[in-house]
Amino acid sequence: MPDRTHRPLPTWRDDDRLRDECGVFAISGAERAAELAFLGLYSLQHRGQESAGIVAIDSGGTARAHKGMGHVSEAFDDTILAGLPGDLAIGHVRYSTSGSSSLRNAQPVLVNYRYGSMALAHNGTLTNAGELGERLTAEGAIFQTESDSEVVIHLIARSRRDVPDHQVDDSLSQLAGAFSLVLTVGRTLYAARDARGFRPLVLGRLGDAIVVASETCALDIIGARYERDVEPGEVLKIEDGVIQKLRPLEPAPHSPCLFELVYFARPDSRIWGCSVDRARRAFGRQLAREHPADADCVFAVPDSSNSAALGYSEESGLPFELALIRNHYVGRTFIHPGQAGRDFRVRVKYNPVTELIEGRRVVVVDDSLVRGTTSRGLVALLREAGAREIHFRVASPPIIAPCYYGIDMPTREELIGSTHSVEQIRQHLGVESLGYLSLEGMRAMVAEHGPFCEACWTGDYPAPLVDIENGSVVGARVP
Repeated sequence: MPDRTHRPLPTWRDDDRLRDECGVFAISGAERAAELAFLGLYSLQHRGQESAGIVAIDSGGTARAHKGMGHVSEAFDDTILAGLPGDLAIGHVRYSTSGSSSLRNAQPVLVNYRYGSMALAHNGTLTNAGELGERLTAEGAIFQTESDSEVVIHLIARSRRDVPDHQVDDSLSQLAGAFSLVLTVGRTLYAARDARGFRPLVLGRLGDAIVVASETCALDIIGARYERDVEPGEVLKIEDGVIQKLRPLEPAPHSPCLFELVYFARPDSRIWGCSVDRARRAFGRQLAREHPADADCVFAVPDSSNSAALGYSEESGLPFELALIRNHYVGRTFIHPGQAGRDFRVRVKYNPVTELIEGRRVVVVDDSLVRGTTSRGLVALLREAGAREIHFRVASPPIIAPCYYGIDMPTREELIGSTHSVEQIRQHLGVESLGYLSLEGMRAMVAEHGPFCEACWTGDYPAPLVDIENGSVVGARVP
């Protein structure tokens, strides 16, 4: 059901504007486009589990939308998809990293516009959304959501340029930060990626239809052929089966997000021209070289660490075991009962295979360590299962700084790697040894595909943090 609660929207000086981890999908020129968008979003479910939405446009230019809370399969069924006719569709899955969880913040955003309906699906975080939002509000704009993505809609609608192509150009040229987006105006599809290329966006074909998606796994599920990445700063206009390059955004040093390869992207995808699985295996092999362990077996914290653990096993010669099982059916509405103890969430999500752990020296590989709370709970589970020694390995460097470009990261004070030494973290986890992959080692494994944004490991932010630097967001911390 829609969220009908009447409450004030945050102003642009509040610190709870949404920063979203998301996935986007678009297809132009295919029958039953909404059904294909549904499948594409299904493959992008890992990029957002809070809400899902599709806007479909028919041959007459009529746009129809449906958005729902929860997973893609919860938001859509056959009846709903049948009510979304058309050969053009865009879709979005969302996980908000701050702010409220409600249907009004689900995307795509759909509005009436002087050149027809306009719909937008956006992945990333605009680092000057506060500054732009304050200006737009002062000029009379009324915001209906808490998402920074709505800024783009208002910039286009209020542009003084004369045609949609120029209005889109005018809007995008004012944005700072990270954005990979798809946009429809009438029956025209636009796709764009910020000049630094923080978030992925790929281009494919399905027969005569043109497909745009966050990752190649969304092309695979519908049988589309990958053509190429949408390049950083590229703005594409897609209409009647033709792709036209519009004026590119002002060039900037390329900074694709390396954390996408470490954790966020699906292992069966290719991003930045690189196989995610191969990159993670390479990280695991390098981790084994840097931090070997005298142990009996190695296993992953499933599922995002599976490839890195396999790489560690391959390099070290230690047998890879499926010693930790993840429960994939923990729903989004799960409520943590206070009386069950602080480890209850971990126990619901993971369970050890005692026969593979009891009395053994084990290497546990995880892709990253953020707050350390889940890892500490996992170590307690492994001790209960009888592990004689636990050697914890992390297939990335210590995270010391929050992300402002579209990945969910807590504040610097909450990041255990920012506030504790490796030895202090080892003691906190209660393990015999702890080893992180070095930044130099990680870079070397994917050097041919870089350079990358490494801000969460270095604190060096490649794109200006406009709202934080000028105080447009109250309470924001200067990194």
